[in-house]
Amino acid sequence: MFSLTIANRVTLARIAAIPLVISFLLFRLYGLAAMIFLLLSFSDAIDGYIARRYNQVSDLGKLLDPLADKVLVICVLITLVGLGKADSLPVVIITTRELLVSGIRIYTAKSGEIIAASPLAKWKTVSQMIAVFMLTLRLPLAAGMLWAAVVFSLISGGNYLWQSKILNQLKLN
Repeated sequence: MFSLTIANRVTLARIAAIPLVISFLLFRLYGLAAMIFLLLSFSDAIDGYIARRYNQVSDLGKLLDPLADKVLVICVLITLVGLGKADSLPVVIITTRELLVSGIRIYTAKSGEIIAASPLAKWKTVSQMIAVFMLTLRLPLAAGMLWAAVVFSLISGGNYLWQSKILNQLKLN
């Protein structure tokens, strides 16, 4: 059974607050949405700090924390596409990468191997969060930042595929 540490509670609070960001976006309160999104993005670092500082690193946290990031980013990106604030192609690429990596993580976890977020994946997450923040506020170069996040997403996704050793298990004839 998983223990619900303080770090895990911060992660769960991040997930629970996602509808608030979406609501602000739908009501066209972009400044408030951006502020809450930024707060939730920073809470990602806070739960990691708490987990390491107070020796609360757990398998649940290793799975839940990246999932919270993915849900936050994907939900907001899809909402921004619906509002005409983001192009759909980069969002489809990012979403596909996130689902594939989640599948890899679940597959490897079944065999007892937990793949923690790599430094590449952390850069990917930061680039996605910056892009979402910029898109939410309709800042210049936001679309370019979203494409930069796509590049980081693809590179880190390839790294997960390599790390998981799934390529070795595939038999191509």
